[in-house]
Amino acid sequence: MEVPSVSREPSPPPGATTPIPAHLPHNSRKRKHGALAHTAASSPAPSDPGATPGPENLVLSSRHADLASRPRLSISRHPGFIPVGPNSPYYTTEPLCFNRLNFRYTPAGLTPPESALPFRTIESHPTTFRVSWEDRSPFIKVTQDGLGLQGEKGFRSARCNAPIREGRWYMEVKVELGAGDKPPGLKRTEGSHVRLGWARREAPLNAPAGYDGYSYAMRDKTGEKVHLSRPRPYGRPFRTGDVVGMYICLPPRRKPERRDPYDPAHIKRERIAIEFKGQEYFESLEYTQSKEMIALMDASDRAKATNATSLPSSSTKKSATVKNLPSTSRGKGGPPETTPMRPLPTLGPESYIAFFVNGRCQGIAFQDLYDYLPLRTPPNKAEQKKRANKEGLREHKENPFDDGTLGYYPIISLFNGAQVRINPGPDFDFPPPPDIDAVVANPGEVDIKPQPDAKPNWRPVCERYSEYMSEQWALDELEEKEARKTQKNEDDEELTQQEKKDQRNAKRRAQAAARRERKTAALQDGDAPIKRSKLSSEWPSSSMYSRGDPSMVVDYGPPMIIPSSSTPVVANAAIPDMRENSERIPSPAPTVASSIDATIAGLAGYDNSAYNTDYEEGDVPANDGGIETDGDLAMEDAETREFIEDAIS
Repeated sequence: MEVPSVSREPSPPPGATTPIPAHLPHNSRKRKHGALAHTAASSPAPSDPGATPGPENLVLSSRHADLASRPRLSISRHPGFIPVGPNSPYYTTEPLCFNRLNFRYTPAGLTPPESALPFRTIESHPTTFRVSWEDRSPFIKVTQDGLGLQGEKGFRSARCNAPIREGRWYMEVKVELGAGDKPPGLKRTEGSHVRLGWARREAPLNAPAGYDGYSYAMRDKTGEKVHLSRPRPYGRPFRTGDVVGMYICLPPRRKPERRDPYDPAHIKRERIAIEFKGQEYFESLEYTQSKEMIALMDASDRAKATNATSLPSSSTKKSATVKNLPSTSRGKGGPPETTPMRPLPTLGPESYIAFFVNGRCQGIAFQDLYDYLPLRTPPNKAEQKKRANKEGLREHKENPFDDGTLGYYPIISLFNGAQVRINPGPDFDFPPPPDIDAVVANPGEVDIKPQPDAKPNWRPVCERYSEYMSEQWALDELEEKEARKTQKNEDDEELTQQEKKDQRNAKRRAQAAARRERKTAALQDGDAPIKRSKLSSEWPSSSMYSRGDPSMVVDYGPPMIIPSSSTPVVANAAIPDMRENSERIPSPAPTVASSIDATIAGLAGYDNSAYNTDYEEGDVPANDGGIETDGDLAMEDAETREFIEDAIS
């Protein structure tokens, strides 16, 4: 995937920025780190001085409204420089977010308010090819231009700030103190030493270059080449005052397969914006070492290591210190099968590394380099489901794809106060010839004197920095376009859902209005449908009650409904049919009973001394608060009278 180039913005000096408080209230939350199983640390140990304190890293909000009080920086305000001693050119850097504990940090700055993403990649001073401020051990002291380095006790390493991903590149490193020489005041028996080489992102910084399969190096003491911690004879030793040329050749990058969504060559970034001591950073998980590469440490050679059947498999024996717990698995199946080893791809014979000592080529040190892309990893649906964050906090995810920072970095390892100075070009102490490949293929047989008229087929690494930053800004723009597209789709979906909701509400309102119109029209016509009670079929007919003459049977319509404790739902009561020439007496104050048109006979306008049936028009007595009725009951039946009194009480 070819990344378009983007021009850089002019960067103001650090003093032009306005300091802000280290913590803003209610705008940040602590991030949630994913636990990683990693056999080798890829950064300084937690006890190293200057290690990044975890609690001060706070996740920043993704809303522009929450970030309005922050200044928009194009240059990071970090690091600050603290001199090692009086008149010393070397400094420690504080404050600074060092890469550690499998996390990597890149300076970030706010985007304009109209942007979909709130943060973008920014630079640090000086904006040139140099050692990376963040991607080094805190034990490595630096000069303010980032080109001078000084070690401390033990082997510690530092990577430069731009990777080599393809092409032919050259740089020089001058050894100011090394090859066993002791700095003034050093009381240790062992002197200082230097290792120079090229390393991938997975190479640890608290170990020398050449420690594992992720780096290739050359030693100063013996001139040996080192890979997988195995020294091999190579060239002449280099000492204090020597200039070592480092040359690397990589083939063109492979384009990702569009039909293969799991191809590691696809470029995708996984990072979260955080704040550390007043400066915004992008925090991302560092690429972890694969078990296949770790197995190379125990393999005899590459041919044996890349063979899946010959790689050491994990033992099924239990530790002597662990109790033999009974198996909880069902059935009598054997132990679970181990994941098969994946082959380790290489970049082909066109990829190689060579070293020069004071202008003399030492030949090809390493060829057919390992590919810097991560091994193919199919998605684990169970892990993705487990990783789902129900609390809304953003959580890191391992990135199985290239994030644009992969490649081979110049790496420098220093031991016991060793000192070096980087020369990224273009003015070299010993410029290589234009056709450097011819010299590398036949060391000692070709004159390496420079030819000014010939155009070299290699490039100085000083040109790589601006190219690399253009790639990063192009990725920022690509992510911005994707974010805008995603935001537009979400807005369109939200608008569609709102329109559907409005249509449903309008339909419901129209249906309700139609029902009200039909009800009003029915009441005006006088033929409104009468709702009957579901319990009417369970009551005996009112024709069983006779008034006066027992032989006379009068039909008084549907049965009366009397509220009592035995009535389960009062709302089920319905309006009975009204007899001819009869009227209902309205209730002066609507109640639960009156509002549901409950009709009870013999309660309103009751006269115990007179026999009342229907009132004439205008003779209806004033309502005394009783319940509506269509007639009276014969009170001779004691059970009926007791039932009604209980209902009234």
